[in-house]
Amino acid sequence: MKYCPQCDYGRTHFRSLHGCLASAIAEIDATDWDTLAQPLATPFLEWEWLHNLETSGSATARTGWQPCHLTVRRDRQLVGFAPMYIKAHSYGEFVFDHQWADLSQRLGVRYYPKLLGMTPFTPAVGYRFLIAPSEDEAEVTGVMVAAIDHFCDRNHIFGCNFLFVDPDWRRLMEQHGFSSWLHHSYIWGNRDFQNFDDYLQAFNANQRRNIKRERKAVTKAGLRVETHVGEAIPHHLFPQIYNFYSSTCDKFFWGSKYLTRKFFEQLYPNYAERVMLVAAYHEDWGDHKPVGLSFCLRKDENLYGRYWGCFEEFDCLHFEACYYKPIEWGISTGIQRFDPGAGGRTRSDAASQQPQITACIVSTMSA
Repeated sequence: MKYCPQCDYGRTHFRSLHGCLASAIAEIDATDWDTLAQPLATPFLEWEWLHNLETSGSATARTGWQPCHLTVRRDRQLVGFAPMYIKAHSYGEFVFDHQWADLSQRLGVRYYPKLLGMTPFTPAVGYRFLIAPSEDEAEVTGVMVAAIDHFCDRNHIFGCNFLFVDPDWRRLMEQHGFSSWLHHSYIWGNRDFQNFDDYLQAFNANQRRNIKRERKAVTKAGLRVETHVGEAIPHHLFPQIYNFYSSTCDKFFWGSKYLTRKFFEQLYPNYAERVMLVAAYHEDWGDHKPVGLSFCLRKDENLYGRYWGCFEEFDCLHFEACYYKPIEWGISTGIQRFDPGAGGRTRSDAASQQPQITACIVSTMSA
């Protein structure tokens, strides 16, 4: 294994395989990347999503997410990819390792910079190396880990973390010396429900009554809640998503406004097919301007809740837009798994959500 100086970020060789790090995903062919990303359950490793994060100015060196994507070729054929970033902070990761950083500082050990593998700002399980099915996964993984070690050692990077990883991939990486850090999230699963009323049978009588009351409260407030999906989403709604996202960040999560307006605008048209919106309209606001909106992504049988916002407070609208309506839509369209996002388990839907082990894996490099 040797370093090739002509590559800006470093290149390693092992037999007929060699790894290289790219400073932007635009340097990697989208078709080659998505050949490996499209079969996965997660939409967050697809080229268009990651490319939009970079070109919109959301995940860039200026914001503390310096792209450093690993590619592996066998001869000239691309057989492996991994989206990675060099970080000098831990913001936007939704894994709170600040105590580790503080302890490292007190011990006189450098914690930053670190190399990070995850989709920026996305606490959804599914990260892994993308490896061609024709390849020996263990062999290619070994080359990728060796390339990471080589790069970190040469550039004085003191740790490499992978967050919200695929459970099967986690076990493979543990064989390469990575340690797991486990926590949990709650995921809704479709138990062959026929409709929303059938779904309500999973609750006791008191819970059913509360959910029906909450949904009626939205209707009584004069709200009409609609789903807009894929290419049928009105074009004018895409720029508005940022306004709702920004509003919630300003209200509750100071300093967490990581995505730019351009990011949401650029979802149309290249990524619109993955988007599902739940929009709440009020008669006083008209039919073209929602008062509340939740932003979801869908892929095959999976639905992911990401962002929510409202310009006027209405009782129970958050539950309707972020839980009940997506679940109702999911049942009608064959969704089997719904990750409602980082909001956690609610008092009303506890009976229908199951805890899921979520893993992060960590390797500390020697100084």
